[in-house]
Amino acid sequence: MPQLTDRSASDRSASDDRERDDRERAPGTWMTPEEYGASRAVVWTAAVVLVTDTDGRILVQSVDYRADRMLPGGAVDAGEAPSAAAARELREELGVDGRYPRGLAVDWIPADTPGFPPEMRFPGEILHVYDGGTWTPDRIDAVRLPAQEITGIHFAEPADLPALMDPGDARRALAALRARINGSGAALLEDGRPTAPTALDRLGVLRARRVPQRGAWHCGPVPAQLPVRDRSAWLFAPDGRVLLRIARATGAAQLPPPTAAPATASAPLGYRCGEEGLHARVAARLAGLPPAADPAYARLLATPEQVRELSDWGPAGEDELAAVHAARVRLGLPAPARTPLTEVPEEGVHW
Repeated sequence: MPQLTDRSASDRSASDDRERDDRERAPGTWMTPEEYGASRAVVWTAAVVLVTDTDGRILVQSVDYRADRMLPGGAVDAGEAPSAAAARELREELGVDGRYPRGLAVDWIPADTPGFPPEMRFPGEILHVYDGGTWTPDRIDAVRLPAQEITGIHFAEPADLPALMDPGDARRALAALRARINGSGAALLEDGRPTAPTALDRLGVLRARRVPQRGAWHCGPVPAQLPVRDRSAWLFAPDGRVLLRIARATGAAQLPPPTAAPATASAPLGYRCGEEGLHARVAARLAGLPPAADPAYARLLATPEQVRELSDWGPAGEDELAAVHAARVRLGLPAPARTPLTEVPEEGVHW
């Protein structure tokens, strides 16, 4: 910040001023308050809220003044805190009262962003994304739309956002959702792109539609008479996190097969049986992770809750999650704290 001087308050002579300039003033660093104020960038400020339903889909709303969909929210009024603006906008747009103190992202939107009419003289914008949490069906049913502006709401699969929203809005919403799943604090964005991308950002996780496995959960081994479509494993690291595979081509997340790494104490965990077939799960403790064998996949360590949030398992996902933690306890492993998903190095890991 340049140093400030109030020239109008000085009654020194011109020679005194010149002497002072020769002795003290570094070119380009001294300004009057008026000069400094005029030099500062002017931008708009806005606040939006990211809300998901129990299936991990994102709430977007339709408006009567543009074709694409948006997260709920809007402009921050003069003198208003961004979090207060977020609460006010959701009350005005959806008829829902709440507080949203947790930030997920702060985005800088440049002044040359397409889509703004020239006469608007768009100066750029700082946009805050707050966490609206997961809404239950009862809370969704309580939404009351105003008589104008908001024409409807819709819960969208994360991968569908680029088709529904302005490109920058879609990038921002996905980055905010990844930040929520990581649990490491708000992401700093520039035009919707993280300045410090996490593993989820680098791999483009959630850019492809999640594979639905929405059948009912059953604990224990698969009955002998039932055909198994596929087998996957909850493979636990010593800190209680589990192994997760990410397809590099699509960003799709999936549990690995039981043969993905050497493991001990393997036992049937349960199975899902739905229209798409039967999916069997086992649980085991990792003995180590060998060097990567398939370059098509990245390997991440995640908490069971993070795996659940990246999956489309329906309400029975909570039943499976409970079985996973019961298996973790049987294996004598700790409950892992939510930390950013960590990519396993190509050379593997030994514990």
